[in-house]
Amino acid sequence: MFYSYNINLTALGSENNPVETELKLAAGVIHQIDILFPVNANRECYVKILHGAYQLVPSNRSEAIRANNTVISTREFYDLIPGGNILVVKAWNTHALDDFMISVNIGVLPRRILQPFSFKELLAAALGMEEPAGD
Repeated sequence: MFYSYNINLTALGSENNPVETELKLAAGVIHQIDILFPVNANRECYVKILHGAYQLVPSNRSEAIRANNTVISTREFYDLIPGGNILVVKAWNTHALDDFMISVNIGVLPRRILQPFSFKELLAAALGMEEPAGD
């Protein structure tokens, strides 16, 4: 499943007063995050994605991702459990004149699809051994 959220950012925003958008996702594993920055954003649109108090994107907590006319795409393997499957995007636009829209797309799949075998099963297959019955 891919979730897509469009977030409108007005001019002259700041980190002290970001637009906060809740992303309600299915439980599962986040396998990809894409952030689409518009033309003429001039690296003046900033984005952070959080799961509770944990900053998922970018990894360094004191920073935010910013870009111009590009897609920032990351591969992830981040678990979301039922009841804990809401992320928050904090975004702001420091451009003096223009409003912008950014898009945040997040792929979530069940763990059994992304990781269909246990480590034990993979090791047994690599060594050409059968998995012991009852394990």
